[in-house]
Formats: sequence, structure tokens, C-alpha cells
Amino acid sequence: MNLTALLFDQVSPHLFILLVIVSGLTSFFTASFGAGGGVMLLGVMAQVLPPQLIIPLHGVAQLGSNAGRAAMSWRHIDWKLIATFVPGALLGAFIGSFVLVSLPPAIMYLTIALFILYLCWGPKLPKMVLGPWGTVIAGGVTTFITLFAGATGPLVAAFIKQIHADRFRTVATFAAAMSLQHVLKITVFEVAGFPLVDWLPLLFCMVISGAVGTWVGLKVLKRMPDRHFHRIFNIVLTAMALRLVWQSIALL
Repeated sequence: MNLTALLFDQVSPHLFILLVIVSGLTSFFTASFGAGGGVMLLGVMAQVLPPQLIIPLHGVAQLGSNAGRAAMSWRHIDWKLIATFVPGALLGAFIGSFVLVSLPPAIMYLTIALFILYLCWGPKLPKMVLGPWGTVIAGGVTTFITLFAGATGPLVAAFIKQIHADRFRTVATFAAAMSLQHVLKITVFEVAGFPLVDWLPLLFCMVISGAVGTWVGLKVLKRMPDRHFHRIFNIVLTAMALRLVWQSIALL
């Protein structure tokens, strides 16, 4: 099999190039502004791929993007938070693997959007909610939801933002949490029999493009004052939440 046939076995050359470029641009966006790139990539993939392919392929591409961002900023990761996020994420993935069905997306999108808006603009959550048990619950709920909606990144980011004010701490810890979540998502779909191997050439190129976008985005993040980062971060998350509200209304 020649290289052209290998790369374009599943999608056309134009679609292949589009997805690789978008992967890099959205990874740059997330690394620079803290969140939002994953939802943007999901939106593009939803326009050009069959519904049953979107969430598992998005999970692999985002694993590459988030793992790269976590590796490049590992010194800033809050490992204590990640350690408490893990048990909940494992439980959420385990429960989700038994109910891997199509839930009403309109209700799910609207719920996620309202949580994001509250976390960005509402009163700060009580310390108890932001403590270990709150993090366990957040890990479980968001991991469960991501198996069906694939759009929980802004929700996880908004939760971590409530805990950390430092922009590097926020971006790095968010990347580590999402890497874990995407590993679990991929595992569930692999066990369910999704043919990920057939899509490896496209996914590999999207991961490489995402790594380049992440590297450039982190350079931009270093030059951004904390006050600007948090303002942009809230605006980006709010835009993502409003997009989810619009999607939910369109589906009702």
C-alpha cells in the first residue's frame, strides 16, 4: 500500500488536511487561553464526520493535544488534585461503559453550559466542594458525561479555575486531568469494539499538529499577564457555554 492510500484510506485528502490544520489551531488556542480548543475541534469534526465517529476520534486527537501540553508544563501540574480526580474518573468511566447509549444531547449540553456559566460568573464554590471529595465527584461526573457529549473540557477547566489562580497551574493541571479522561474514554470505546486502528494515520498527524500548536500556544501564554489570562479565559468559556446553549435549543 503506498503512502497516499494509507493516509487517505478513511477520508479525502482535503478533509485530512483540514482536520490536521484545525487540530493544530485548536491546540494553540487551548494552550494560549486555557480552554475552548477541544470544543472547537469537536464542532468541526461534527460537521464533516459521521456521528458515531466523532467522540472516539475526538478523544484520541485531544489525548495527544492534552498529553503534549501536560508534558511541556509538567512542573506546574497540581498532582495532589490529579490524584483525587483519578478515583472519580475511573468510577465515571466504569459506570459509563455499561450505559454507552445515546442520551438526549440537548439536556446534556444545556446542563454543561449552565455549570460553566455558574463557575465563571457565579459566587465562588464553597471550600468543601473544591476539596478532595468535590474533586472526586467532578472527576466522576465529567468523565461519565464525556463518553456521550465529548464536550466537558470547559466544565473541567472552569472547575480547576476555581481552585487555582495561577495561569500556568490552571493550564497544566487542566491538561493532565483531560489526558486522564481521554485515556479512559478511548479505553471504553476500544473495549466496545470501535475500530481506532483504521484511523491511526489521520490521528497520528492530528496529534503531531496538536503538539506544534501547543508549543506555540505556551509561548504566547508566557507573555500574557495573569489578569489578561483570566479575563480571556472567562470570555472563552462563556462563549463555549453559549454555543452549547444554542446547540441545545436547536435540538429541542
